Amino acid sequence: MNTIRIRFHGRGGHGVKTAGRIVGTAAFRAGFQAQDSPVYGAERRGAAVLAFTRIGESAILERGAIEHPDLIVIGDETLLDDPIAQVLAGQQSASAVFVNAESSEAVSQDHRIGPRLITLDVTARTLAALGKASALSAGLAAAAARLIGCIAEEHLLAAVREELEHVEVPAETIAKNVDLARGIFAELPVVELGRVEVADTGEVVAVRHAEVPRSAPSILDTGNAVQRHTGSWRVERPVIDTDRCTRCGICFVRCPDGAIALDEHGYPVVDYDHCKGCMICWQQCPVGGIEREREVRSW
Repeated sequence: MNTIRIRFHGRGGHGVKTAGRIVGTAAFRAGFQAQDSPVYGAERRGAAVLAFTRIGESAILERGAIEHPDLIVIGDETLLDDPIAQVLAGQQSASAVFVNAESSEAVSQDHRIGPRLITLDVTARTLAALGKASALSAGLAAAAARLIGCIAEEHLLAAVREELEHVEVPAETIAKNVDLARGIFAELPVVELGRVEVADTGEVVAVRHAEVPRSAPSILDTGNAVQRHTGSWRVERPVIDTDRCTRCGICFVRCPDGAIALDEHGYPVVDYDHCKGCMICWQQCPVGGIEREREVRSW
């Protein structure tokens, strides 16, 4: 067995880091060497994040980002539309791409995915099992563990328990996540991974620190935040019910991003280009005049 390289993509709050840790812990329990690490990016809910997991029979000497993955796991289908996320980078080396989506047909029509495409609506299964779909870690980990084919169910479930206990998830919720992982693991096939080997020169490269103006991000233009459509970060969206709305303005005042305005009649209007889906407006509405809807594209 050569090194297996798995790259996870998702959004802040999806549990992508924990998914990578679960797979790494499961592999370790199965007797393999394992390495996992996350990249947080903007470090906020909804922002694109990724994580890496490597599995091998001998010591893993690689470090850093996985540029040549054997398996790509995409926890949010909308990331396929985000060129900055680059979720399909290096797909030429991958044997499969897993996408958290209901329909592989819809995904394949809109995006050029060369390797075998496998889809499963992990969000819907998580919502049914837990009553909410904000954390997809157990489901995404189960999908990855099953697809690579070298991790047994018992090791996966033990890793789910261990990693969720580590982040202090309640026992009842852990049990539900274990059942969720068991179901997803049984539902997916094993993929035969091709062996695309990356040359290892054995050379250690010293990375030099640049001067501060070069090494730190510098934003020189003022007032350009509006150009970044953070609405693509949403998992859920608020929908105003004008029949219930009393025009109290609490949602307008409480929105932390100023994404709610009032129209000429005093009714709130959501700017979906910049609403991140924090749902504070839904929590604060005194009359239940705001509904929660799952953010979807081709689901």
